Amino acid sequence: MNRSPSVSAERADRGSERDTHSFVTSDGVELSYRDNDGPGIPLVMLPGLGQSQLAFHHQFDGLKDRRRVITLDFRGHGSSSTPPHGYRIARFAADVRDLVGHLELDRFDAFGWSMGASVWWSFIDLFGTSLLRRFVIVDQPSAIALLTWMSHDEKADAGALWDLSTIEQAVAGQRNSDSAAISADALAWTYTGELDDVVAETLVTGMRLSSADAVGRILFDHAVQDWRDVLPRIDVPTLVIGAEGSHVSSRSQASTASAIPGARLHVFPSEVASSHFPFLQNPNAFDAVLEDFLSED
Repeated sequence: MNRSPSVSAERADRGSERDTHSFVTSDGVELSYRDNDGPGIPLVMLPGLGQSQLAFHHQFDGLKDRRRVITLDFRGHGSSSTPPHGYRIARFAADVRDLVGHLELDRFDAFGWSMGASVWWSFIDLFGTSLLRRFVIVDQPSAIALLTWMSHDEKADAGALWDLSTIEQAVAGQRNSDSAAISADALAWTYTGELDDVVAETLVTGMRLSSADAVGRILFDHAVQDWRDVLPRIDVPTLVIGAEGSHVSSRSQASTASAIPGARLHVFPSEVASSHFPFLQNPNAFDAVLEDFLSED
């Protein structure tokens, strides 16, 4: 599968230097963000666990003529600093609130991929939706843990993946790993079919930039959250995007969309995108869907 433009992660990283900035959070942590200074309503994009804002380089550059795109590296991720504290989804949501305040944004569109969607759910839970115009959720279960009180159908609808023992093993393995040694093999469970080398390079670069211990610490908090009670309280136009072939089931994305009042669902068929990262695997198809939604009044 070779649908992404032949732009290497290294070239994207060099190009990002012009638009990269930093700010200090309310608890004194310096975080890195990018702002393409495009026109219109800002689109604030949050990446997934262990990933960096490099994953959004297609959208950052490709939408620049018609949309202001802002991306963020979470604490312990990418080019942001790695403090000894704050590896909880709620603190990450507070960091996003600090970014929004730093940029003096009074209205914006929110985009969350994977754990980035969970950070937005926490943001909404803590701060409400008054600043959000539109919301895009990409391929995130509403609960990762196979919680004992959930029925079989509830587990399937949530997209739950791991029991608590598996979460414990995953966290321990991550915290004891070596980020520099990560290879494309680590991505194998998140897609089907073939993976373009350029896409793999971008994702592996993001993982290598992130602190293994920090990723492990936030993984635990991320994995044990249950966001299903937040979904019915989302009162802004919302688009839920999934992809056949991702490890996140299309059923779970349909369930998420059905739980959010008025939300829409778009699942890419496997011949278009067959991974957990459709915006990177097939940016042209993804951006067309994204722009159609965001361009509506």
